[in-house]
Amino acid sequence: MEEIKRMTGDYRENVKLIDSILHPQKNFDIIKKPLTVGDGELMLYFIDGFVKDAVMQKLMMHLVSLEGLGAGSKGKSDDWEKSAAVGQRVAAFIHAHIPYVETDATSDLDSMIQMMMSGATLVLGSAFGEYGVIIDARTYPARDTGEPEGDKVMRGARDGFVETLIFNTALIRRRIRNPALTMSYLSIGKSSKTDVVVCFMSDRADLKYVDSIKEKLKGIKTDSLTLGHESLAECLIKQRWYNPFPKIRYTERPDSAAAQLLEGSVLVICDNTPQVMVLPTSIFDFMQETNDFYFPPLTGTYIRIVRHVVFFLALYMVPLWYLLVMHPQFIPDWLEFIVPREVGRLPLVAQLLLVEFIIDGLRMASLNTPNMLSNSLSVVGGLILGDFAVSIGWLIPEVILYMAFVAIANFTQRSYELGYAIKFMRIILLVLTAIFGAWGFAGGSLLILVLLLTNKTVNGKRSYLYPLIPFDFKAFKSLFVRVRKYD
Repeated sequence: MEEIKRMTGDYRENVKLIDSILHPQKNFDIIKKPLTVGDGELMLYFIDGFVKDAVMQKLMMHLVSLEGLGAGSKGKSDDWEKSAAVGQRVAAFIHAHIPYVETDATSDLDSMIQMMMSGATLVLGSAFGEYGVIIDARTYPARDTGEPEGDKVMRGARDGFVETLIFNTALIRRRIRNPALTMSYLSIGKSSKTDVVVCFMSDRADLKYVDSIKEKLKGIKTDSLTLGHESLAECLIKQRWYNPFPKIRYTERPDSAAAQLLEGSVLVICDNTPQVMVLPTSIFDFMQETNDFYFPPLTGTYIRIVRHVVFFLALYMVPLWYLLVMHPQFIPDWLEFIVPREVGRLPLVAQLLLVEFIIDGLRMASLNTPNMLSNSLSVVGGLILGDFAVSIGWLIPEVILYMAFVAIANFTQRSYELGYAIKFMRIILLVLTAIFGAWGFAGGSLLILVLLLTNKTVNGKRSYLYPLIPFDFKAFKSLFVRVRKYD
């Protein structure tokens, strides 16, 4: 296939060439279907399960009813006889005799094979010369566009992205009926040939930034995008393993994606994944939730403030409590109740780290537990383990209380990557505080700031700490205050 880039003018040789590449005799799901059309012959290649059966049946019935590859049912040749070049004759045949919307003619062998392996139907004809006809009558197995499990709202739309790319683009088109909405197609992966779409509003997005994203995508040299959006993200950004903060924001909601487009963001949609990348990204973008906009401004503002407060408490509350317990001279009189009365058999820092690992163990166990048992098992398991650990003296009640709050607080924002980044930073703060005391706490906080400042993302000119750095008052205000949207 790498040596021969074009088809020949011999129909039989072309059929042999395609057979040698696709091996329909070895692959039960690759269908090779010959049709006799008058004094000519057509050879159809398609993958079982990727074609619409009813459409293909009607199309084949129509083709075999023709009197020839150049004539209609009444024997008229029209454009066929007037066209001199083979390409023109094939184009005239498509125009006159293939009643389907998405059709094309090509002489490029690589394009034929890629489209056929993607689910389209390849048609070779005895009068088509080196050309093949591509009929894009494909359909992919897909689930319903139901509400995403990890991105639910109390009000609003209940549809979500799925693993089929064309469904996802249609969900966006349904919400933005503007010609400025642009869907730019790319194919990535030497073996997988994964469909990727860059989606943006041509009158609102930074077109230079869009071009830079396209260039990065075109420059990706990989065999396949096996893990969908994650493989694409790792190819787009050179990973820094020591920086756990998320590099790219994702959404599974078409209403949220449409809102981001109208604000000038760029979407990268990858086939075989229900998550859409939203670019550019800053740390504060992860604190935005769709729920905020389905409530009145006052309620939405309150929800945002609570989310930000709980976010910082999840990071600093446990290390700060540990620091105060280790240095009770810093505790004012009205806060003396936070000092535990019991010590426990394990050192306090060991208790906190142990519960961190136990929480993750329970979470992984719940993911691998059947749905009907997962909730009850995780709750009962947590209660039994916690009560038993306290009764035998491994843990003290205060550790259970604070770590339970932290475990629940992680769910106030939906990004798993950000949740684990906060966990890792909390552990680092604990360890540094245990070793160096107050200086360790300060050093850990400085380390977190450095990691935020140096986090590498597909951000273009925008900082990861925007709108704080550089400071944009209007954008910074919108992080906490949900203003009313006027027409």
